[in-house]
Amino acid sequence: MNKFDRSLNGYNIQQVNAFVDDCVVKVDDMITKMKEKDLEIDRLKNELDHYKRMDETLNRAVVMAEEASTKYKESSLNESDLIINEAKKNANRIVNDALLKAEKIEEESQRLRRNIITYKRRMRNIIEEQMNLVDDLDKVDLNDTNN
Repeated sequence: MNKFDRSLNGYNIQQVNAFVDDCVVKVDDMITKMKEKDLEIDRLKNELDHYKRMDETLNRAVVMAEEASTKYKESSLNESDLIINEAKKNANRIVNDALLKAEKIEEESQRLRRNIITYKRRMRNIIEEQMNLVDDLDKVDLNDTNN
């Protein structure tokens, strides 16, 4: 606190005026600084609001991305199940076709075996008949010219 000198009419007017002027300057500085602080506070509030909006937007984007990811996963799982089921159906069809073909080939093979056996039997009979004819030739008397 400043102490003022006394004069005839009270305190020294120059010292009081100087003190008042100094107080006015300090108060003006304080008011200016407070206005600057208020402006800075407003700017920071606006910036904070901006960042809050960005945060909300990013949070919505993250939620949407998570939802899309979940839907994509579900869709992929469903599609993979369909592909697997279709592949199983195709595999069953292929196996059944192969079994039918194998069965037909087995039937054809059995038929060919029977045909070969029949052919062998006929050939054997023909050869035996030819052998009998050859044997009968031995019985024929070449000297007997009458017949």
